[in-house]
Amino acid sequence: MTTEDSRYEAVRSRDARFDGVFFLGVRTTGIYCRPSCPAVTPKRENVRYFPTAAAAQGAGFRACRRCRPDAVPGSAEWNVRADLVGRAMRMISDGVVDREGVTGLADRLGYSTRQVQRQLTAELGAGPVALARAQRAHTARVLLQTTALPVTEIAFAAGFASVRQFNDTVREVYDRTPSALRAASARGGHGPAGRPEARQDAVGGVPLRLAYRGPYATGQVFGFLARRAVPGVEEVTGEPGGRTYRRTLRLPHGTGIAEVDECPARSGSGWLACRLRLGDLRDLTTAVQRVRRLFDLDADPYAVAESLGADPALGPLLADTPGLRSPGAADPHELAVRAVLGQQISVGAARTLTGTLVAAHGKQLPAPDGALTHLFPEPDVLAGAGLGELGMPDSRRRTIRTVAAALADGEVTLDAGADRDEAEQALLRLPGIGPWTAGYTRMRALGDPDVFLPGDAGVRHGLARVGADAGRSAHWRPWRSYALHHLWHAASGPAPTAPAPPTTASTPTPTSTSTTTSTPTSTSAPSRSTR
Repeated sequence: MTTEDSRYEAVRSRDARFDGVFFLGVRTTGIYCRPSCPAVTPKRENVRYFPTAAAAQGAGFRACRRCRPDAVPGSAEWNVRADLVGRAMRMISDGVVDREGVTGLADRLGYSTRQVQRQLTAELGAGPVALARAQRAHTARVLLQTTALPVTEIAFAAGFASVRQFNDTVREVYDRTPSALRAASARGGHGPAGRPEARQDAVGGVPLRLAYRGPYATGQVFGFLARRAVPGVEEVTGEPGGRTYRRTLRLPHGTGIAEVDECPARSGSGWLACRLRLGDLRDLTTAVQRVRRLFDLDADPYAVAESLGADPALGPLLADTPGLRSPGAADPHELAVRAVLGQQISVGAARTLTGTLVAAHGKQLPAPDGALTHLFPEPDVLAGAGLGELGMPDSRRRTIRTVAAALADGEVTLDAGADRDEAEQALLRLPGIGPWTAGYTRMRALGDPDVFLPGDAGVRHGLARVGADAGRSAHWRPWRSYALHHLWHAASGPAPTAPAPPTTASTPTPTSTSTTTSTPTSTSAPSRSTR
């Protein structure tokens, strides 16, 4: 079956698995949609396919008001790929182009601006400016429909250089003026954004729906974060089934607080409720992407299940816990320091130790917000700190200072589009950093879906539970991080009883662009009792 045939079949069956994987433009209406759009299926000859929303916009198509294609989860492909395009997409999502321009993006990638433009345009149908513009348009729509801010303030908060550019972009993408887009929301045009209780000001926060695809194991993800919540920086309130995760954020233009609700009763809704309270609304795009990475919302559970579900050892685990994610990090530098603090001690002990570090060296919020009191200490602060309050051996304290100094001076780079191989090797060159710490940091701080930690105690227990050995992990690429989380979950719970899911999908799978997986992490790691 050809790529076009399989994609049209996904459109005809309104298959939500491919929302964000590709977009379709309808020539007769001039509108572009997500594959699962509930509108009448267009004729095959009237359909064009695009790899990104920016490409569809660049071809002159407007966003569908019914399915809101700009609000779909991001493609999981950008998390898998370690090449120029994958790294560039992660950086653009984090707002690098808005803050530093295309030149800054190219400098971070180590390529010329011409090379970056050429490769992105050839593969994605849009260059970095167009991709960033599409993201700004989405941010503008969110602010128009969820806040009472003046339109002129929204223009600059969304990252536009001028009000005119903002007005032109919104009209072109949504076929409405900014005022009309806001008025339609106030009349209850689409979703809850227009309801009075959903509209908040900048102080109350921006209410959002963070979309994900497929099943999502909210209980396990919130439990994972709750067990590791650092006092002062994070907290989880409520009882299982209705918890709220809260944390402080250090952002390019200021600080913020993020709140995300568990809400399993809406497990079929395809989104998590989130509220962002930001000191500077220019940080909205960056804050959203960092929360998405923390909760691994751009993952493709269908691809993971298709690959790992066929394995006789892992199949029952995936059937027992569909949609298990591999949580990332809201702050990569924070995660690297926490990985060092967690070496060879329990999760609870690491949490307590990290809380002590935060209380001694973190920056206090102007006023406590519930249990949130601090921002995590910055690397340059920790690089010069004595750390005597931690009660750790001198060697461990030196390691923390060394890692912090390497992060502060750029010797180790952990930003959204960092080269994962180079970052891991740079960490391993630091005294006191072994394969477990570097691999754990790579998995969570850099969002690598293909990391395995054979020396981890929880992984060994999980392997023994399912009757497998570490050598089998080679068959679990490129989703070894998800296999690792299933093993951790198996080690802490009852033995799985469900049979392995079928190995074939029930509907045709559109062919996506080729992916480049990252180099396997080291397999000679010392035993760790925490993760």
